[in-house]
Amino acid sequence: MIHLIVGNTGAGKSTYANSLKSDNNGIIFTLDKWNKVLFFADKTENDGLDWFLERIERAETLMQDLILQLESSKVDSILDVGLSKYSHREKYRKFALDNNLEVKIHFLDIPKKIRKERVLKRNLEKGKTFEFEVSENDFEFMEKWFEKPTKSELENAIVIKE
Repeated sequence: MIHLIVGNTGAGKSTYANSLKSDNNGIIFTLDKWNKVLFFADKTENDGLDWFLERIERAETLMQDLILQLESSKVDSILDVGLSKYSHREKYRKFALDNNLEVKIHFLDIPKKIRKERVLKRNLEKGKTFEFEVSENDFEFMEKWFEKPTKSELENAIVIKE
């Protein structure tokens, strides 16, 4: 099974993924960690959104191969990969359909005020789920970038509210 963890910046996706892992036989794919380890050292001031999107696509190609290997071993894949856009979520639904895999959406529908407080706290404390600092500008960019899941996406989803 593929678990798609959906929520805007600061919603608690990484924390939730870790909790889900303890309840399931699963492996977490955290895109922030992959980006930090594989790509951030090469980033320049001139590299923008397109630079990130290209690298995300590359990382996810490898993730999909690993998901299929895990599935054949009866191990769930828990995707903490952003999934901010409908098209990104649709990509994984299609991948699952094409490979006869079950998908479950987990939507963390957390108010902006709470998420912002969490991000500021994480930036200061640099705890377990910290990968890099999220600036005020990055937080606000993601507010506009994020597309809330549609009613049809949420039909069989787990929705977490605070």
